Order: sequence, then C-alpha cells, then structure tokens
Amino acid sequence: QVQLVESGGGLVQPGGSSRLSCAVSGSSFDDYAVAWFRQAPGKEREAVSCVITIDDVRSYADSVRGRFTISADNTNNMVYLQMNSLKPEDTGVYYCAAGAYLLGPTGPRCGTRTSNFDSWGQGTQVTVSS
Repeated sequence: QVQLVESGGGLVQPGGSSRLSCAVSGSSFDDYAVAWFRQAPGKEREAVSCVITIDDVRSYADSVRGRFTISADNTNNMVYLQMNSLKPEDTGVYYCAAGAYLLGPTGPRCGTRTSNFDSWGQGTQVTVSS
C-alpha cells in the first residue's frame, strides 16, 4: 500500500506562485503513476497533472498547462507541483494520488479519473485570493 502526504499550499495572491510537495512511501516510483487532483467547493475532483517516472511521462489539464509543472525526485520519493500565475479558479483542496498507469499505443500514460488511483493523501488547501 502506498502512503502519500501533501504539504504546501495556503493563501496566495492572484498571479503568485506556490509549490506543493507530496511525500511518497510504500512502493517504488517505477511501479505507478503519481498525480495531483484538486477539488473546489461544490465541484467534482479533477485531475490537474500526472507523472510516470519510468518513462518520464508528464501530463497536464488544459486549464493549467503552461502554468503548472510537475516533477519527481526519485532519490527522496517526492513529487512536486510548481504552480505559477495562479488564478482564483485554481482555488481548492489539492490531493496527491498514486495508481497503476495505463498502457496506450505509444506507451504508458496517466489516467484522469479518480477511479484510476487507489491511494490518496489527505489533501492540502490552496486559496488564490487578494
């Protein structure tokens, strides 16, 4: 069983930056995909970004592409989400999740559904407001 613990977040002004961290334990990074999801009040949890370290696959939701960057530190079993140019609509609870990656015609890829991930962190709040 994979355990995940998020940190970072808090209150950020629009246009600002923040970095989220996810400490991963319980299994090797090569065995699964690690993703960030977020959930705004009254909305469904949505996929934000994902990384598969075995093939250096990274994916992003259209709403964050070009502003967010996901990275992984295999030595320390950490996954980060660098968030730049933050907008009020980025507000929500951000969750780190791990699960089996999918196999596509061009290689491994990340799922985007919550059902694709079976291990979750407790979440960390990000509020973008002036």
